[in-house]
Amino acid sequence: MISADTQKVLDQFDRDEMLDLAKTLVRIPSFKTEETEVARYIAGVLEGWGYEVQLQEVQPGRFQTIAIMRGTGGGKSLMFNGHIDIDPIALGWNRDPWNPVVEGDRLYGGGIRNMKSGVTSMIHAAEMIRRSGVKLQGDLEIACVVGELQGGVGTTYLCENGPLTDMAVVPEPFGADNILTVHAGVVEMAVHTLGRARHISRQEEGIDAIDKMCKAIPAIKAVKFRHTPRPDLPALPRINVGSIIGGMGREYDLKGPNFVPDFCTIIVDVRFLPGMTTQSVKEDIEAVLDNIKGEDEDFKYEIEMPPDAKHKVFTVVMEPFDLPRDEYILETVLRQYRTLTGREPDNIGAVPPGSYSGDDTCHLWKAGIPCLLYGPGGGPESAQVPDEYTRISDMEQVAKVLAMTAMDVCNLPK
Repeated sequence: MISADTQKVLDQFDRDEMLDLAKTLVRIPSFKTEETEVARYIAGVLEGWGYEVQLQEVQPGRFQTIAIMRGTGGGKSLMFNGHIDIDPIALGWNRDPWNPVVEGDRLYGGGIRNMKSGVTSMIHAAEMIRRSGVKLQGDLEIACVVGELQGGVGTTYLCENGPLTDMAVVPEPFGADNILTVHAGVVEMAVHTLGRARHISRQEEGIDAIDKMCKAIPAIKAVKFRHTPRPDLPALPRINVGSIIGGMGREYDLKGPNFVPDFCTIIVDVRFLPGMTTQSVKEDIEAVLDNIKGEDEDFKYEIEMPPDAKHKVFTVVMEPFDLPRDEYILETVLRQYRTLTGREPDNIGAVPPGSYSGDDTCHLWKAGIPCLLYGPGGGPESAQVPDEYTRISDMEQVAKVLAMTAMDVCNLPK
């Protein structure tokens, strides 16, 4: 049953205002490492609404927004944590990704699914409470973080520097009828092959680093990781070779195609299971590369984990996350979901393929904050597919469930 105070909060839902905020966020591109403009915009909006706002400088010139709605005192605190960096924009869009458009229940725009829809929903959830006049006892924190797509750069900074809370919800784009409590571990690494440069006129004396990488790639893709299978994560572990570049020297000078290349790099992404470690992952890859080395005396390699920051990929490891089923944050999100919708969620726990991703819950959990994933879904399921969209009805449902969750958690005795 919905209480009078909760109904006051739900009555503050404003679809048009929610969509206006989401559209504005889309119009401000915020690729990883380039989030500061949207962070400043969000900070200005929330400060204007009366929140305590700080811009955290995670790296020189790179800011994220932390805003707090202070409680009256004595209650537990809750964080809504969403990342403001977005994935690259794929070729083939039929719409302008920077000009968001509503079509039926869909809002199209670059970065809207992952995850400006979730960021919008969590901000609107807080605003529903503030505008209702209902006071929370504990603090409600809105964390709009950078670098989740690099392994959680912003949330790692937040966990080290605060402010932290008693519990958290991360509204990643897995659908308003799914509550995720499990995700894969994620580690990325650069694998380099080293050669010997020679002019084309003397190429027989050279060692082609790209040619050596052509031996390494199939071996890496076929690696057999040591692990204990989990029925709820049947496709793990998995590996992907996502990028390759080769040329002259460690900066890949491409101005010399008349020379045998002496340096080649691939960027590798591994999704791994609870029970596996980053060290075991690296050792298993080293084993297959050492086999090549044993058959080819000219084969030389290096593994760089994490990769150099210049590659703008994961510089932070995301460890596997598996929330215990008896944590209060799961109990309350599930209860609020049932109260609002009158039904059971489609899925609770590990929900492939969403659980094959990594996210900031692992860093929050490591910092001692029970947390889970609950956010609006959309499509296409891969962010690198054109015409990214979110479901507006999902945004509404998530905003309402999050607001109700805050009403519960922030009124629990400290």
